[in-house]
Amino acid sequence: QVQLVESGGGLVQAGGPLRLSCAASGRTFDTYTMGWFRQAPGKEREFVAGASWSGGSTYYADSVKGRFTISRDNAKNTVYLEMNSLKPEDTAVYYCAARIYGLGYETTTYDYPYWGQGTQVTVSS
Repeated sequence: QVQLVESGGGLVQAGGPLRLSCAASGRTFDTYTMGWFRQAPGKEREFVAGASWSGGSTYYADSVKGRFTISRDNAKNTVYLEMNSLKPEDTAVYYCAARIYGLGYETTTYDYPYWGQGTQVTVSS
């Protein structure tokens, strides 16, 4: 099993940047595909970005392509979400998720058995 703890959320003005971090427990971080999801009030949780366990691929929701970047540091057991050009519609609770191995394109909540507690991101206009 793996435990995930997100950090870095907060209040930011539209157009600004923010970086989220997700620290994972355990010694097999490099065998986990990592994902970021978000959930706005009254909406379903949606996929934002993913990074394959092999490090060979990253993939994004269309709504964040070109603005968000996912990266991982296996030496630190940490995955990051660099968010730029933030918009008010990016306001949500952001969740880190993990699954063992994977094929490199998992984008649904059902694909990920392990979740963090979430961190709030609020973008003001």
